Amino acid sequence: MTAARPVERRNDRAALRFAKAGLRRLYDPLERGAERLFSPALNPVAQLGTITFFLFWVVAVSGVYLFIFFDTGVVNAYSSVEWISGPHWYHAGVMRSLHRYASDLMVVTMVLHLLREFSLDRYRGTRWFSWFTGVPLIWFLYVSGITGYWLVWDELAQYVAVVSAKLLDVFPIFGEPLARNFLTPAHLSGRFFSLLVFLHIAIPLILLLGMWIHIQRISRPRTNPPRLLAALVLAALVAVSLWKPALSQGPADLTKVPDEIGIDWFYLPLYPLAEDWGAWSLWALMVGVSTMLAAMPWLPPFRRPPAAEIDLPNCNGCNRCVEDCPYEAIRLVPRTDDEPFPHQAEVDPDLCVSCGICMGSCPSSTPFRRQQDLKTGIDLPGQPLSEVRDSVVAASAGLSGERRVMVLACEHGAGGGDLGGVVAFPCVAMVPPSLIDFILSKDLADGVVVAGCSESTCYNRLGVEWTKQRFAGERDPYLRKRVPRERLATIWASPFETGRYEAEKAAFAAGLPAQAARKPAAAQGGDKAMEAQP
Repeated sequence: MTAARPVERRNDRAALRFAKAGLRRLYDPLERGAERLFSPALNPVAQLGTITFFLFWVVAVSGVYLFIFFDTGVVNAYSSVEWISGPHWYHAGVMRSLHRYASDLMVVTMVLHLLREFSLDRYRGTRWFSWFTGVPLIWFLYVSGITGYWLVWDELAQYVAVVSAKLLDVFPIFGEPLARNFLTPAHLSGRFFSLLVFLHIAIPLILLLGMWIHIQRISRPRTNPPRLLAALVLAALVAVSLWKPALSQGPADLTKVPDEIGIDWFYLPLYPLAEDWGAWSLWALMVGVSTMLAAMPWLPPFRRPPAAEIDLPNCNGCNRCVEDCPYEAIRLVPRTDDEPFPHQAEVDPDLCVSCGICMGSCPSSTPFRRQQDLKTGIDLPGQPLSEVRDSVVAASAGLSGERRVMVLACEHGAGGGDLGGVVAFPCVAMVPPSLIDFILSKDLADGVVVAGCSESTCYNRLGVEWTKQRFAGERDPYLRKRVPRERLATIWASPFETGRYEAEKAAFAAGLPAQAARKPAAAQGGDKAMEAQP
């Protein structure tokens, strides 16, 4: 039995890799198509989390508006809803439909967001907190929607109330079975209905609190989509609300069982199973799936690469690594040595994902320094700056032809699988801009391609954005003006866009001047100035 465990563990890992790869093959064409249709900044597939937050506020605002016209009594609840959808359809009726469809869409975006984060492997290591706290949000969202269906008090509400009561009655937590409240009209009191109204208000507030907790371990969290994208989502919801208004299904009547009802398959997909499987089987399914989701960050055990390390003699506490870290894994603390600087950087290994972005932001990360043991203020033990420089020099030796192109690639993008003249990094933002200057001024290549993730799906969240800003001279450390931009290309492509990556790389190489005709791009005197940098 003991010998079989490693095999089983490997099979589990293979199954997870297969599931993630399959999901990525589904998501990638959607993301690329959305990028072309909306632009990377407005890509809705990459903004599922922010859209979910926006939909919550749509549901909240429309719910408050509807509450103004809603009669909370059990007797007049249905008639007040009909009044909303009838004589006042043009404002309250539209709000009811908006409330319903925004709630349904919130379920869709939540599920798609969960599957996308899983496919990108963004649920393990330091990301466990966001994943783990996201599991209770699923329960709160569904409970919020289910209690909302009760308030309409039509035939669907009657069905939901009866099935929900039977599911809760398996637990001995109530003085008497809840199902008794739905035996006859006389059993259902206004006080019980008032309790449902309170729950439908209180649970969304708890959901909002949970959403706030969910993003606490995320640096620079984005909870609002771009305004244009939000406007497009809202316009689509209003259009659907006008095209197909949400309507009731006939008044609830506890003296008879409804013959046919229309199920909301977004919120009530498991309710038909309650009658076929039984309450305990359905609870086992729901609790089992929730437990599995909550435990996924630790199954199988995650092997974390070593965290970034500080080299105090080369750290002056400039704060750049703190500002650039996407995970708030670095902070400034009082100085602990005799150097004349008030602060030094400190890395929290529990938060560091070893993306290397901090190394790319450090002003000491320059390959021009002629120290035998090349060091920088903050380095990645698994791929230190000295090894990066050696890898670049070694890759240069393998380049040939009249137009030699070196690729600095993100291992999570299309360039990571290239074999010719490629140096791979956990993130392209790990590449200090001075490394590109080094490659071109030392004539290690005729051109440099920086190949990162797709623009809207950066594996390390801010790597693409920081790289763009550094190259544009908008963020320190910036790419020096002396570096000829025509000899530098950026390609943002997912692992499934190898065809486009190869085509853009070939087009860039074809546009470079032949080696024999090319003039030196940088004055050699500039190298000495760079060598003197700290």
